[in-house]
Amino acid sequence: MTRRLVILPQANVELHDQAEYISIGNEDMARRFFAAAETTFRDLIAMPGIGRRSQFRNARLRVLRSWRIRGFENWLIFYRVTEEAVEVVRVLHGARDLEALFEADEGAP
Repeated sequence: MTRRLVILPQANVELHDQAEYISIGNEDMARRFFAAAETTFRDLIAMPGIGRRSQFRNARLRVLRSWRIRGFENWLIFYRVTEEAVEVVRVLHGARDLEALFEADEGAP
């Protein structure tokens, strides 16, 4: 069974915000970022278990996995796998306080 890709609204906003940040002074880099993200999304669809299980203290966040965007290893895709889909929950820079960002988002996951 092939799962479908679902990019949740917060992840979509973050993906575009990151690309906008990257594009400052280098628009080609932003296009490469989007292409790399799309390739990584396809990889996650094909092999949803490749991502590292989250080690967050909060048990409700442990359903998440993370995987780096190929070629942009500082950016992480946080996702969960369901029977039908790979759901992209967040797209964040790895240097941020990730657990605090998720804790601040009451709706995650």
